Amino acid sequence: MAFTPLHDRVTVRRVESEEKTAGGLIIPESAKEKPSEGEVVAVGSGARDEDGNRVAMDVKPGDRVLFGKWSGTEITLDGEELLIMKENDILGVMS
Repeated sequence: MAFTPLHDRVTVRRVESEEKTAGGLIIPESAKEKPSEGEVVAVGSGARDEDGNRVAMDVKPGDRVLFGKWSGTEITLDGEELLIMKENDILGVMS
């Protein structure tokens, strides 16, 4: 990918949600919500603190993360839909 986010921004690829509920019901496309889980594709170099020192990012490419429902800005790069969000929009890393 020819895109690198700046500062404390992260590029995330949404992970598709399940097509069935736990009880086995199939969810139609029109009823699906956009997933709030994704995989980190790229990270910026980190924000700067008050002294001008770089603050290291807590996430790295390949991490599976949870983020808020309305987090980020949707973009299309190379035909793929991605999200760009600030690192503090990420709620946590799944292990």
